[in-house]
Amino acid sequence: MPENKRMAALQQFYEQDPADPFNLYALTLEHLAAHDGARARAGFEKLLAEFPDYVPTYYHAAAFFAQAGEQQQAIAIFEQGLNAARHDAHALRELRGAYQRWQDEWDD
Repeated sequence: MPENKRMAALQQFYEQDPADPFNLYALTLEHLAAHDGARARAGFEKLLAEFPDYVPTYYHAAAFFAQAGEQQQAIAIFEQGLNAARHDAHALRELRGAYQRWQDEWDD
């Protein structure tokens, strides 16, 4: 599916069911892939504020803010994600590993 059609479809899914965090998550990742940092930022901020229990958000949001040079924001997001994932051993392990790798790279 061409990028603009995919974006339009994801936007439509989100508009039809804005209460489903996956719809906003998928749309936000599409904005990220399209190098639309402003919309990706807005999507991540909305996800973190409105769907704090949606664990998949944390990895990509933290990476986005770290890449934007907002290290303290990235740290806060990783830590919030670790808390949100505390009841999901698999997600917790993955997020903890990503956080550790990022810290190792950042400290270099």
